[in-house]
Amino acid sequence: MMNLKELSQHLGLSQTTVSRALNGFPEVNETTRLRVQEAASRFGYAPNASARRLATGRLGAIGIVTSPQSRTFDPFFSTFLAGLTEGAARDDGDVLVCSAPQGEEIGYRRIARIKNVDAVVLTGVRIDDMRVRLLSHLGLPVVTFGRGASSIPHAFLDLDHAGAVLRAVELLFGLGHRRVALLGGEARLTFSEQRRSGWRAAFLQAGLDAPTDLLAEDLFDDGAARHAARHMLQGGDPPTAFVCADVFLALGCGQAIADLGLAIGDDVSIVAHDDGLDVLRADGLHPALTTTHVSLRAAGRRVAELASELIGGADPSQLQEVWTVDLIFRASTRPPRKRR
Repeated sequence: MMNLKELSQHLGLSQTTVSRALNGFPEVNETTRLRVQEAASRFGYAPNASARRLATGRLGAIGIVTSPQSRTFDPFFSTFLAGLTEGAARDDGDVLVCSAPQGEEIGYRRIARIKNVDAVVLTGVRIDDMRVRLLSHLGLPVVTFGRGASSIPHAFLDLDHAGAVLRAVELLFGLGHRRVALLGGEARLTFSEQRRSGWRAAFLQAGLDAPTDLLAEDLFDDGAARHAARHMLQGGDPPTAFVCADVFLALGCGQAIADLGLAIGDDVSIVAHDDGLDVLRADGLHPALTTTHVSLRAAGRRVAELASELIGGADPSQLQEVWTVDLIFRASTRPPRKRR
């Protein structure tokens, strides 16, 4: 294996040029960059991470701040974080999870003061989220997983939550359902707002009024979903199908259906949004669960890439992506039984 000096001598280039070529500096032309990268690969040279950070001015870390109120330590966050860590590692970087028991704002101010990260990733984006403005004021580059209403241009990756729920309800309408309930999560989050929008849009496109009695939100676990679903199913005009904001709410909904002696699929259909967890496979449930699907791990990796591009000087308004979401049909979704 060569060191930097030996690689430079072999190529007939200065050590500075070789270092800049390997670290992506724009002033190195593409021909030289490719020549250096090919030689580095052939001779097994890898740049020293510490030296590279000194050369580029990067700290080599992406930060996420958590607090008791942020509800980030759940299977969805864990899967996303695994992908984020993988993505950062590809760039020889790390993810620094910062605990802020006194609140996120204090955490952001602390990391801005001690300067231990290159950029911050925000999850759980809120409808009235002021964190982007705060981080801009603190001089911290930010990438959000989700779209907020901030007027400040910023990098983000979001999922098409509205389109996914719209397609799920359209699927149910196509099977003959009309009383389709939505069991949602935290109402103040932007993805919850988008899911509501998709649910209502499906009814509007079908020439129907969205039934307000079939919308339940701020459901944080399967127990709350079980209670809400059972209440709806015991009403005078019960739903024949549910769209659930995630697979755990779908599990609670399934428990409510069983509580009443009904069967998932045969009597009441379920579609779960936000499949893609490492810890739970919807196709392994009985019956297998119809889901909207996107890889949260892949989303985490992409957010890390966006953060790297942002740190490298890219225009944040050019680092904005919305991923489409697949709809996977399985046995939990069937035509409704004819009422007697």
